[in-house]
Amino acid sequence: METTLRGVGVSHGVAIGEVRHMGTAVLEPPAKQITADEAEREQGRARQAVSAVAADLIARGQLAGGEAQHVLEAQAMIAEDPELMADVDRRIAVGSTAERGVYDAFASYRDLLAGAGEYMAGRVADLDDVRNRIVARLLGVPMPGVPDSDEPYVLIARDLAPADTALLDPALVLGFVTEEGGPTSHSAILARALGVPAIVALPGAGEIAEGTVIAVDGSTGDLFVEPTAEKKAELAAAAAERKAALAASSGPGATSDGHKVPLLANVGGPADVPAAVEAGAEGVGLFRTEFLFLDDSKKAPSEEKQIESYRKVLEAFPEGRVVVRVLDAGADKPLDFLTPADEPNPALGVRGLRSLLDHPDVLRTQLTALAKAAEGLPVYLEVMAPMVADRTDAKAFADACREAGLKAKFGAMVEIPSAALRARSILQEVEFLSLGTNDLAQYAFAADRQVGAVSRLQDPWQPALLDLVSMSAEAARAEGKSCGVCGEAASDPLLACVLTGLGVTSLSMGAASIPYVRATLAKYTLAQCERAAAAARAADSAEEARLAAQAVLSGE
Repeated sequence: METTLRGVGVSHGVAIGEVRHMGTAVLEPPAKQITADEAEREQGRARQAVSAVAADLIARGQLAGGEAQHVLEAQAMIAEDPELMADVDRRIAVGSTAERGVYDAFASYRDLLAGAGEYMAGRVADLDDVRNRIVARLLGVPMPGVPDSDEPYVLIARDLAPADTALLDPALVLGFVTEEGGPTSHSAILARALGVPAIVALPGAGEIAEGTVIAVDGSTGDLFVEPTAEKKAELAAAAAERKAALAASSGPGATSDGHKVPLLANVGGPADVPAAVEAGAEGVGLFRTEFLFLDDSKKAPSEEKQIESYRKVLEAFPEGRVVVRVLDAGADKPLDFLTPADEPNPALGVRGLRSLLDHPDVLRTQLTALAKAAEGLPVYLEVMAPMVADRTDAKAFADACREAGLKAKFGAMVEIPSAALRARSILQEVEFLSLGTNDLAQYAFAADRQVGAVSRLQDPWQPALLDLVSMSAEAARAEGKSCGVCGEAASDPLLACVLTGLGVTSLSMGAASIPYVRATLAKYTLAQCERAAAAARAADSAEEARLAAQAVLSGE
């Protein structure tokens, strides 16, 4: 009998197929004791396993490319963390086997992360995956991961590690469902990049029996267990209609009555550019430069290396707009040369612009590199600062840009509620705003973006979050300046219409979402978008807001 479950839809499309479950996690190794004579050998085994796993993660990243590569390289850095390895060596020296030493050292570090604030707690799943891979190699058992299958299937897992998500084969994995995670988790972001329908934060999904036929609607978050023939036909028809709309949609983003809404791409570096160009992106709305810095946590990349990377992206969009976010380090992206190692809550400490202002040489080098990279190019370069809290922050950043001789527009990201509340004040110092809805929701609701238990509060349809967006857009309109959205909220086609109705002037998202958003915007007038936005803000919950906007746009 057909039953319906509801999670959080994070990647568009419909998948219908049999369930396959993710391979089980590595079992806890036995607490076997070794002699002092065996310690050196076991330490060598541990180091070899760690190096092999790090190399495997890097190789997977190179195969996947794009944003997945940056995520996997960060995992490789976790595997080779010197403090972790020192702890492993200490445990082996007092009698643990290599596998037990690794298991216990990671367990200790896991507890520290879990209690170190929202951002760091969100890295626990990544840490567990690295540990499991190292222990599996030491025990000589298969790596945990995606099941082997000759037939297409829908994958169900407690959570998906980046190493697994990055190399999913869309020809076999029709879609996936996780019990944990949130709309801005690594798995969700990578699913959108792959174009695989996905649902996250669906408790109880793991109880669905292997081989059961399910239907996954990644747009609505609905999962249908043993769907009827009628339901399958209904979903297939909806998917065909969306595909036809995508094929017919092209050109710049705009509403049906011609109100222009530039559709831009979020990129992490040159590897993400081809997909953005193919999707018809009108430029880049978020160039995440921190991925270049994560290649080596010990020192910043040279000015020459930065120029080379920036210029490749700028050259891809002649006459287009490229918005670069300067280094956003700290919290879940710590860098040894920049961020404090002993903060009790890194997410609320020295991160983003705060780190750069504490290290003006790093900021100056990056701004100088951007200035040189843009020389002689017809691109419209805009540079923005992350984690701006007030006008003082905005002024400090604008002054640094001028001192570096940067010929570009200077902007501020709105990720802290204070910035939305005082947006008009901030706009006295900068020329545009860009809303990072992922972090803005996290700070507005005190809800970690990586924790599935609070995904309800990370839903970008939350009316309180829409209020903050509206405040920012209204302030920009009053000052005659622009206000874009570069958070994952922009990738939801229906929400994109609401954001347009709130006064947002551009939308930036993963390349795979651009055709969906373009096609949906083209169906409605600006007035319809404004009415949908008003209806959503009048609601009391995210679900009510979504339904209210949908009712307005469907003419109900």
